[in-house]
Amino acid sequence: MNKVVLAPQGFKESLTGMEIAEAMSIGVKSIWPDAQTVLIPVADGGDGTLQALVDSSGGEVRTAMAEDAIGRTIEAEWGALGNGTTAVIEVANAIGLARLEQEERDVRNASTFGVGQLFIEALDAGFSDFIIGVGGSATNDGGAGMIQAMGGKLTNANGDEIARGGIALSDLANIDVSGLDPRMVGANVVVACDVNNPLCGTRGASAVFGPQKGATYKDIQELDVALGNFAEIIAKDLHTDVAKIPGAGASGGLGAGLMGFFDARLRLGADIVLEALSLDKHLEDADLVIVGEGQFDRSTVFNKSPVAVAQRAKRRGTPVIGIAGSLGAGFREVHEHGIDAVFSLVNRPMSLKAAMEDTKRLVAIATEEACRALAIKF
Repeated sequence: MNKVVLAPQGFKESLTGMEIAEAMSIGVKSIWPDAQTVLIPVADGGDGTLQALVDSSGGEVRTAMAEDAIGRTIEAEWGALGNGTTAVIEVANAIGLARLEQEERDVRNASTFGVGQLFIEALDAGFSDFIIGVGGSATNDGGAGMIQAMGGKLTNANGDEIARGGIALSDLANIDVSGLDPRMVGANVVVACDVNNPLCGTRGASAVFGPQKGATYKDIQELDVALGNFAEIIAKDLHTDVAKIPGAGASGGLGAGLMGFFDARLRLGADIVLEALSLDKHLEDADLVIVGEGQFDRSTVFNKSPVAVAQRAKRRGTPVIGIAGSLGAGFREVHEHGIDAVFSLVNRPMSLKAAMEDTKRLVAIATEEACRALAIKF
């Protein structure tokens, strides 16, 4: 075995993708000491995207003060990639649902203001290209707060600035972008998105994602109307129709705001990450590819990075094995999408807590055993 590409995701609430790749490398080299192991941690646009891109590009994670979804000042992270021009913003770092206790959720008034603050932080640092991971937000304001933070004016029929939050968009009458940060004119914004929901309607942001953010049936109806009004005013004042674009409903309609104001392009998160990491180049001459995530199950085949990596490897005829924390319902479906064999790191009865505390060693052992099986000579 000459070259092994190690391209795992991070294991949620355990180790980063780079830490998992390092553990895999230990397992590989225990069987093939002279093998070249290429560590390329990946992600699919959700959790871990920032860290994967930073680690693989030689960049760094930076921090900035920003507001969370309910207006509290917090310290949020963003990524400065090694190319010196690309910034990565995971919106959940600022306005994530996970930052709020159950009783703090306020989907009617939650704002994306903190996302705008992270944009400004990156612009001030000289960045002009942006990769935006939009999953996990606590908001439903279509990105209106982001625009307010960056100098745009959203006013009612009396010319007064509307309040923050999705419900206030029902009062929106005019949009003035003359004060919007001019540096965004030359910016390139790509949104990592694995949903194709429109902004409004039964498959829209409010109906599909609102309930998990605490929205009642009444909230959903009123927020949907408010987002519909937002789309109409965007069409009137910006001459852009975002209402029915697939993906516009992502992250409480933030997809629509990014497209309407910044001409952002929506792409599958896994594709964005793998291209940014130049994965195809690293796959050249690889003898084996090892992927991984916290759990392989039926959902893994839907735009998730292990399958995205495997499909690229298969174009070259390269075998792929997977290492996972656990194997859930439907995990065998990954075999139809390029992953030849999968192995769980849980090698004896143990609690989830015990497994998470010992993940690095268990990943190394599982990888070693997988490689040992491949090395058998008949």
